Amino acid sequence: MKNVLDKITENYSEDDRQMLCSAYNYAEQMHVNQKRASGEPYFTHPCAVAEILIDLGLDAPTVAAAFLHDVIEDTPATKDDIISRFGNEVYTLVDGVTKLDKIHYQTHEEEDIENFRKIFVAMANDVRVIIIKLADRLHNMRSLNFLSDERQQRIAKETLEIYTPLAGRLGISQMKCELEDLCLKYLDPKAYEYLVTNIHQKLEERRSFIDACVSELKEMLEESGIKGEVFGRPKHFFSIYKKMKNTGKTLDQIYDLSAVRVIVNTTEECYEVLGKIHKKWKPVPGRIKDYIAMPKRNMYQSLHTTVVTDFGKVFEIQIRTFEMHHMAEYGIAAHWRYKEQKGGQDNNFDARLAWIRDVMDWEGSTGSAKEFVESLKTDLYTTELLVFTPHGKVISLPLEATPIDFAYAIHSEVGNKCVGAKVNSRIVPLNSVLHTGDVVEILTSPNSKGPSWDWLKYVKSGSARAKIRQFFKREMKEENARTGRAMLEAEARRRGYSLNDLLTAESFEKLSQKLVFASQEEMFASVGYGAVSVNQIIFKLIDYYKKVVPKAPVLPDKGGNVSESGVTIRGMGGLMVRFAHCCNPVPGDDIVGFVSRGRGVIVHRKDCPNLKDYDPDRIQPAQWTAETGSEFIVGLRVVADNCDGIVAFVTAEISAMHLSLQQIVGRLDKNKQTVVDISVRLNKRSDLDLLINHIKRDKRIIDVYRTSN
Repeated sequence: MKNVLDKITENYSEDDRQMLCSAYNYAEQMHVNQKRASGEPYFTHPCAVAEILIDLGLDAPTVAAAFLHDVIEDTPATKDDIISRFGNEVYTLVDGVTKLDKIHYQTHEEEDIENFRKIFVAMANDVRVIIIKLADRLHNMRSLNFLSDERQQRIAKETLEIYTPLAGRLGISQMKCELEDLCLKYLDPKAYEYLVTNIHQKLEERRSFIDACVSELKEMLEESGIKGEVFGRPKHFFSIYKKMKNTGKTLDQIYDLSAVRVIVNTTEECYEVLGKIHKKWKPVPGRIKDYIAMPKRNMYQSLHTTVVTDFGKVFEIQIRTFEMHHMAEYGIAAHWRYKEQKGGQDNNFDARLAWIRDVMDWEGSTGSAKEFVESLKTDLYTTELLVFTPHGKVISLPLEATPIDFAYAIHSEVGNKCVGAKVNSRIVPLNSVLHTGDVVEILTSPNSKGPSWDWLKYVKSGSARAKIRQFFKREMKEENARTGRAMLEAEARRRGYSLNDLLTAESFEKLSQKLVFASQEEMFASVGYGAVSVNQIIFKLIDYYKKVVPKAPVLPDKGGNVSESGVTIRGMGGLMVRFAHCCNPVPGDDIVGFVSRGRGVIVHRKDCPNLKDYDPDRIQPAQWTAETGSEFIVGLRVVADNCDGIVAFVTAEISAMHLSLQQIVGRLDKNKQTVVDISVRLNKRSDLDLLINHIKRDKRIIDVYRTSN
C-alpha cells in the first residue's frame, strides 16, 4: 500500500495528491475489518486497482474512484458522502462502476445480456468507467487462485468473453495480454503450464540469437544517424496458444516466439528503418503489414515484418514511433497522460471514441438486449479487413464483409440507397466477399426502395445489421404491425388459443414491463420486423392467461338440455346439437354453443377463431356432461426432423393405445421437415393428451398440435 502512495507523490500535483490521499484514507476507513478470500485486508484490492490506473497514466478523479469503487456497495458509505467529500465527477465514476459489478456469465441469460448492454451505456457516458472496471477485473484475476475451481472457471470464461476483447478494442494491449494469459491459466491449466515451461526453455536457447539481432539493429540505427531504442519482447502465452490451436502446429514448429521492437522518433524514420532491414535480411512474403498507413480499428499503428537471417532463422520485427508505442501499450488510457503534459495532445482520442459512439447510435435500433449483444460481439470478436474508398480512405470491416457492410460503414443513407457495387472497377453482386486492399465503390439511386430483408443474411458487421433493421422499423411500421399481428394470431391459434383472449389490457401491461413496448402497435411492429420473436410474446401471454383465467365453472342443469352428444347448453332445450368441423371439440375442451338458423346448436371450442365472425348474442355457454359415451374425431399434426420411420412410429403409438386411426398423410414441408397429419377417433380428452405425450417423447419430434380435420 506504500507503493501506491509513493506513486501518487511522484505523478500528481499538490491539489490532486490531497484528494487522492483523502480518498485513500476514506476507503481504508470504510473497508476496515473486511477481508478478501485470500485472508488479506479488503483494502488491498482498491489500492491495487488504483495502482494499475496510476501506471496507465489515468487522471486523479479516476484514481480516486478506484479507491472508492466498492464503498457504496460494500460499506455504509452513501451517495451524499461521496459527493460532499470528492465531488460529482468522482461520484459519477464510482456509481458507473457499481452498476457494473453484478455481471455473471450465463447464469441468468437475460440479466447478463442487459448487464453487457449496461457496460456500453456506461462507456458512452464516460469511458473511464470501463477502464476502472478493467483494472478491477485484472486484479481479481491476479488473485483468482483463492477461489473455488468452479468460480475460477466461470470468472475466467467471463473475462475472456467480455473484458479481454474490450481491452483490445480500447487499445490497452498490456492489460489485454495479461488478462488473456491469466484466463488461459485457469481455463486450460495443463496447456498453460506446458507453455510456461517450454517457452522459457526455448527463449533461453534463443537469447543469444535475439541479443545478436538487437545489437545489429542498434548498429544500423547508429550508422544511419537515427536515434531510437531496440529491444526483444517475448510474445504472451495466449497468442502462442491461439496460434497453435488455429494452425495445428506444435510449439517446435512456431519460430516467432519473440519479437524485436525498434522505436524511433518519426514516421519517416520507421519506413527508412524498414527499408534497411529488408536490405540486410530477406522478408517473408505476405508477412509485411503496414499498420501506420492503415491503423487497426483500435488505432494501433506499427510496421510489422518477418525476416529470415543468413542462417535461416525467422523472427519478427515491429517498428514504430515512441508515440505509437505509447498508444499501443496504453490505448485510450494514454489520452489522460497526454492531457497532463504541457502542450500535449492525443489526436486519436476522438477517433477511438467514435467506435463507442457508433455502437450507441445503433444500440437503440436493436429490438432486444440479446440482439444488441449478438451484433456487438460480431464487431468485437472478428478479425478485421481493410478496404478503400475510390478516394483512398481506409474502411475497417469484419472478415468476410460484403459491399453492403461497406455501404453502411460509409453512411446509413448510402446503405439504404445502395443498388449495386464495384470492386476494383468491376461490378460485383452485393453478397460478394471483400478482401483486404479492395477498392470499393457503391452505386446508389434516389429511386431505391431501401434494403432487402435478404441483406441480413449477407452482412457481417453488427452496425450494418442494426441499420437495416432500423430502416424497416422506421419506414415500414404499419406493414410490420399488420405482419406481426398476423404472425401472433397464427401462433396463438396453432397452440389452441385466441389472440383476443390472450392479449388484454392487463396482460399487455404485464408484458411491457419486461419488453418495454409503448403500445400494442409497437409490439406488433417489433414482431413484424424481427426484433422480437413470436414465441417471446406468445409464451409470456399464455403464462399470464393461465394464471389469471379461472377454469370454467360447472353449470347447473336447470333449464338446460343434455343432448345425446354429452353437451349441456345453458337455457336451451329441444335443440339439435352438432359439433363444428373447424375446431373439432372433444370432451375436456372449453366450449360454447352457437345457435344457428335451422341447424340447431353448433358446438365450438371456446378459442375457435371463427367465433369472432359470429353474432355474439347467439353464442351461449356450454359444458360437457359428467359422462359421455360418444366418440369424437380429432385432427393432429406431427412435425419432426426429416428422417425415415416417422409415419410408422405415429401409427404404432395409436395402435398401442387401441385408438381408431381414421386417416394419416405424411409429407415434407419447405423447411425439409416431416409433417404427418392424422385423424383419430377417441372417447375422452385424456386419451388425446396421453397420445400427444407419447408422441412427444421421441427425440425426433419437434412439435405436436391440434388441427381442424
